[in-house]
Amino acid sequence: MELQVINPTKTISPFPFGDFTSPYVKGEQKQKQARTPFIESNTTDVNLQHIKNDCIIPVFAKDNERTIAHYEFIDEAINIAERIFGKHQVMKPEIRVSHTIKGRTPDAVYKDAKQLLEHEKTLYYERMAFAFEIDGHARYIDGQLLQLTIGGVRAYNQDNLYNKKSLESFKFFIGYKNLVCCNMCISSDGYVENLRVSSKSDLSERIESLIQQYDAENHFQKMKNLVNYELTEHQFAQLLGKCRLHQYLPKDAKRQIPLLQFNDTQLNHVARDYFQDESFSRNVNGNIDLWKMYNLFTGTNKSSYIDLYLQRGLNAFELATGIGQALKDESSSYRWFVV
Repeated sequence: MELQVINPTKTISPFPFGDFTSPYVKGEQKQKQARTPFIESNTTDVNLQHIKNDCIIPVFAKDNERTIAHYEFIDEAINIAERIFGKHQVMKPEIRVSHTIKGRTPDAVYKDAKQLLEHEKTLYYERMAFAFEIDGHARYIDGQLLQLTIGGVRAYNQDNLYNKKSLESFKFFIGYKNLVCCNMCISSDGYVENLRVSSKSDLSERIESLIQQYDAENHFQKMKNLVNYELTEHQFAQLLGKCRLHQYLPKDAKRQIPLLQFNDTQLNHVARDYFQDESFSRNVNGNIDLWKMYNLFTGTNKSSYIDLYLQRGLNAFELATGIGQALKDESSSYRWFVV
């Protein structure tokens, strides 16, 4: 399975990123994007204007200091991306929200809920995830198009809003989106799980720093290498069985084995798609390469709640690359999953 690069005369350096020409026009890209969301679960699709104009901004209860709003997080990421990549390369963000927090204005305090007028209702979303593509920065693995993508997650439930103002928590990533299925491919150097900041300017600096430090070529090469390793049907069944056992291991044994964050329902989906997925199912001989296996895990990750989505995406990448290492190195800690 040969790697294909859109423009073989150019290469991606860690930063600034390469100057690849996208193989489709922007209108076609939007059509592809609309095909499937990057995260599903219980999320709803909204636009930036809605969360900017129709949602209130939560505050820290004890001092009434406001939080950084969802739209400000997205705006900062877009502005930095436009400064680095160019305004015309940053595509429209896809925004998903969940856990609606409803309220009402003071003049409607005695009304029944069904009697509330629209202007008397307030709301905000406890959890929000967004992602936008960088047009012109795309490459192929195994005939599948991967687009450079930037995004983040904000979950107010991870901050103590009942106290005085404190550092606020964000998650941010830069990686690749597989446009065959809109699965997100995240590596450790392109992801900050606990980005804690005190102000919008601090948030902006941290976002820019991560983008600059992200090694796109290294991430891509690691994903490319996955197509060179295969699991037999027996090894794949062994892997899924060990994944199920993982959560029940004694504490001492569990500390010796790499972390696995996928639940039984998600593992059921991986097992089903091993046989049924149109793009990533097993070969005719029952074998499956690690690139396909990786996409089975990133595919089932789309059913995760927003606040668990990014770390499980990273966990899928670590599992796939770890299994690849275990197939050639018997001392690898990931060896437990396939023997």
